[in-house]
Amino acid sequence: MKFYLLIFLLTFFSGCANYEKFRQVTEELEIPTKIFRADYNQTWQAVIQVMRKYDIAQQNQEAGFIKTRWMDNTLEVNFTDSFGSSDAIKAAKFKLVVNVVRGFRASREVTKVTIYKRQLMEQDFLQGWKEVIPDGIIEKTLLYRIERIIATDNKLKEIDKAREKEQLEKTGL
Repeated sequence: MKFYLLIFLLTFFSGCANYEKFRQVTEELEIPTKIFRADYNQTWQAVIQVMRKYDIAQQNQEAGFIKTRWMDNTLEVNFTDSFGSSDAIKAAKFKLVVNVVRGFRASREVTKVTIYKRQLMEQDFLQGWKEVIPDGIIEKTLLYRIERIIATDNKLKEIDKAREKEQLEKTGL
């Protein structure tokens, strides 16, 4: 009986420890996401336009995802951390995963874009690569750029509609 009680307590307390670790990770890691009032194709084109400067490994419009290859950002990480207290790192690399999902809100099509950055750093060759929680700057910047492209595209569509209406009024008179 004592044996079963011991097994139960060990399982119970290790389960709580795992839950605490999971809760901590989910509270600290917030994946940048934005919902756009645009149709899927318009949002996809804006995402493609923003992601052109990155080395894309996989791209699938029907599945709604883009994945980049690993890109070196050692200089950027060392520069931004140069004013901090930690030592310079040997190497750093990251990859981006972008998901684009179609949805509806009040019978209007909307699109949700999620950008996840996976950052790896290596202090020295003995420790190897360690995953680091990203700061979210690149992700939020990319979401802002996508938003600006969609807003510009919508404004140009409004201008074109106004011109067409004006042309129709001129020819109809």
